[in-house]
Amino acid sequence: MSEQAINETIDAYWRDFEKHKANFVPAFLTNDILRLWRTFCVNYEARTKSEPAEQRAKRKLKNYKLKHSRMLTCYSALLHLLAVFASKGTVDKEAAVAMTRLTPMERIIALPTVDAAAVECKAKLVACYEKFLLETDAPEPQLLERFKDAEQSGAYSRDAREMGDAVHDLLRIVGADSRFYRLLVV
Repeated sequence: MSEQAINETIDAYWRDFEKHKANFVPAFLTNDILRLWRTFCVNYEARTKSEPAEQRAKRKLKNYKLKHSRMLTCYSALLHLLAVFASKGTVDKEAAVAMTRLTPMERIIALPTVDAAAVECKAKLVACYEKFLLETDAPEPQLLERFKDAEQSGAYSRDAREMGDAVHDLLRIVGADSRFYRLLVV
């Protein structure tokens, strides 16, 4: 995406910034990121019981990738913005533009960790994602065979749940019950 497109997009989301400079929460952008995440999630697991094993394996693989890469894409942006809000009490356009220049993993690594719990959560999240990358570094036919195996598929589901737990824990710690964190939860 071009710098001009990024700036125009951020400007549209930050229309009300001047009226709320001291405590701006990017509510509309947050809502759109959450809506994107939920759109990714729709129907990935539905109807898998009646599908042939090959189709079920493909769905499970797609879901596994969703619960790692796409989750990291969406929630690293939210974590970045939440961390800015936690440190400044507001989120300015410059912080949002800077976020767009970082990969999802760079956003996670750049998160300030002011206490041991935050350091531990961030390390757990990075480890979960690294494990995912190692697990999926194989040709698709080989991955599909793994997902056909109930035991292996169950282990992957547990890995995905652990990734989600790590994201949740980091959101909670970074958000520290702020107004912005409340927006993410309610």
